[in-house]
Amino acid sequence: MNFSINQLVFSPTPVTLWVGIIALLAIATLCVMAIRRSTRRKRTGALEVLRFLCALICVLMLWQPEWRVVSEPDSKPEVAILYDASRSATTADAILPLELSASQEVVPRSEWMEKVLGSDLFTPLKNDDRNRVFEQPFSAPPKDADPATLALAGTDINGALDNLLEEHNNLRAVVLLSDGDWNTGSGPVAAAQKMRRRNIPLYAIPVGSDDRLPDLDISNVTAPTYGIVGENVQIPFTILSSLDRDVRTLVRLRDIKSGIERTKNITIPAGEEYHDSILWRLTTEGSSTLELSIPVANGEMVAKNNKRKFTIAGRKESLNVLVIESTPRWEYRFIRNALYRDPGVSVDCLMLHPQLGKGDGPGYIQSFPEKLEDLQKYDVVFIGDVGIGNGGITTEQAELLKGLVESQASGIVFIPGRQGNQMSLIDSPLGDLIPVILDAKRKEGYSDATPSQINLTSEGKGSLLTMLGNTEEDNPVIWKSLPGFYWHAPVIKAKGGTDVLAVHANRSNEFGRIPMLVTKTAGNGKVLFLGHDSAWRWRRGVEDLYHYRFWGQVARWMSYQRNMAAGERIRLYFTPDRPKPGDTVTLNANAFDQYGAPLKDGDVLVDITSPDGKTRRISLDKAKGAWGSYSGRFKIAQPGAWKIEAVIGEDKAHGITTTLLAQGSEIEKTGVPARPDVLKEMATVSRGRLLQGENLANLIKEIQALPDPQPMETRTPLWSSWITAACLIALLGLFWVGRKLNGTF
Repeated sequence: MNFSINQLVFSPTPVTLWVGIIALLAIATLCVMAIRRSTRRKRTGALEVLRFLCALICVLMLWQPEWRVVSEPDSKPEVAILYDASRSATTADAILPLELSASQEVVPRSEWMEKVLGSDLFTPLKNDDRNRVFEQPFSAPPKDADPATLALAGTDINGALDNLLEEHNNLRAVVLLSDGDWNTGSGPVAAAQKMRRRNIPLYAIPVGSDDRLPDLDISNVTAPTYGIVGENVQIPFTILSSLDRDVRTLVRLRDIKSGIERTKNITIPAGEEYHDSILWRLTTEGSSTLELSIPVANGEMVAKNNKRKFTIAGRKESLNVLVIESTPRWEYRFIRNALYRDPGVSVDCLMLHPQLGKGDGPGYIQSFPEKLEDLQKYDVVFIGDVGIGNGGITTEQAELLKGLVESQASGIVFIPGRQGNQMSLIDSPLGDLIPVILDAKRKEGYSDATPSQINLTSEGKGSLLTMLGNTEEDNPVIWKSLPGFYWHAPVIKAKGGTDVLAVHANRSNEFGRIPMLVTKTAGNGKVLFLGHDSAWRWRRGVEDLYHYRFWGQVARWMSYQRNMAAGERIRLYFTPDRPKPGDTVTLNANAFDQYGAPLKDGDVLVDITSPDGKTRRISLDKAKGAWGSYSGRFKIAQPGAWKIEAVIGEDKAHGITTTLLAQGSEIEKTGVPARPDVLKEMATVSRGRLLQGENLANLIKEIQALPDPQPMETRTPLWSSWITAACLIALLGLFWVGRKLNGTF
């Protein structure tokens, strides 16, 4: 129940009302009795009045008093017409109503709104002297802005309505013309709820078709940040089709500066998202701007999203590889020879032969690198037919190798052999890294009298690791022609979270085909498992062509993330390496002291400079362990080049600087379907209505029939105000002091 005294409004419940009244009557009676019994009636009377005043305030606070201020509008009731001026309004899919076009012409959404607002449909409302009608655009992109700023411009329906409610306190109704495709700010339903509380109905008029325009859109290109000069890099891309037919077309990748290009024939299925990739060979060092494009298909309505530019850097790089083996089998010999002759690879070999002892000669080391500063230099480690103990590696060394992969982003390659020594790795720290489950009862593996082939999986067909040909069209033919293998490891199945690139062509079990080539991510590093030791046989008839290419690609793929940005004392890598605005980037760093050992004490500071020149500093958190690993995160706010500078403490002389390129994906896109469901929900919440273009005449009548808006009412709760509490405490303190002065204890 409510009652008011002028501007003071009380909202007690029946219980608190009667309890308060009874309490006040009882306290008043006791106060009168105390005054009558007292010999100092004036002093006692003043104290009892003060006591009753404190009790009265407490009771009134239980009745939840509020101070009400009513603002009477000094102008006519207002009707606001908001119309969408975002870039999605340029989509040409709006059908004019019959009143404006006898043929119901299809025009851009912006033109539809312009013609409707300029027509006679709103004239009766504008000429009505009882209302003040005004038009206001929202989410218009900034004029003369650079492309990076325009890419961040979106549609904020909630913000537009919020601003309208704050600036106008005499609104009778709001008419909203929009496609409903909001992509920035909070959900627009929140603004509709505010309108409901103020009894302001929203009349929403959807503009545009809720079916996507016929279009081919290169929605994403996830190219690596760098590649090795003279080697192929894989450029994955995604094309979104809204056409009603399959499209056979040509995707073209072109260097903007040199004009060199590569093409690939593709077939884009109707109405689906198509994922593919194209190979590109880097020929020069430094940064190159490439453009991926497809021709405009017949019937396609939007042409500007058929191409996308990105930047990739070419590097000449030297990788450090460690090969650990127990016997000089053929696979080991040819891997060593292939890597040894690769000008971009520096290889060290550790031969742990059980009878003959350590291997010796050019490229051999005599012992396992026990110091962290010696081990951390290796980008990739090959583990052959080597186990724990019995002349192999120790458990402590296995722990170091695991830390090298997980904390230092190195890669590790497992190539088991006929002796089955790798079985002992299962119960070691390296066991978690092995991406397959091995059959301990068949440690010697399986041998066949005839050679067996391996078949690429769907993932393997699209992987750069298995790209042995110069073109993707040649690759399946090459794999079918490769010599087979006679022995393979006792693999049962691949573990969860792994990528199976190739399987046994002839052998299977209850889990399916036997995995032969498996990869996985472990911490910051990568793992590869090859289930046979006959890749050296790929040399038959072609010498080193395919064998050399395969292992070279393995080494570079596994070391890609580790070598994103490597300096003298800091190695920096980040995920994702091609972020978009709104993505959170994880920075990982490995820091070293002046002797090359992992940093034990010290801070890694990172200065991040955004494309608009603003710089902020973050401190990376140190990870547990002895590997000098640090990590941190920051958010990409805009597209363009982000400059990242990492230093140890204030030692800028040994810091590292790199550039992170954020892809300029536009938030506001043309050609996307309208979302009338959003507008319908807003209209329902605000007690308004969703109207189509042909029902605009009814809209005018409904608005004219609305009652005048109620005066704005502002209530200030006194029961929860700190001022009320302070006054009550002051009165209680005064009452206590008065009792002492009166001699009452």
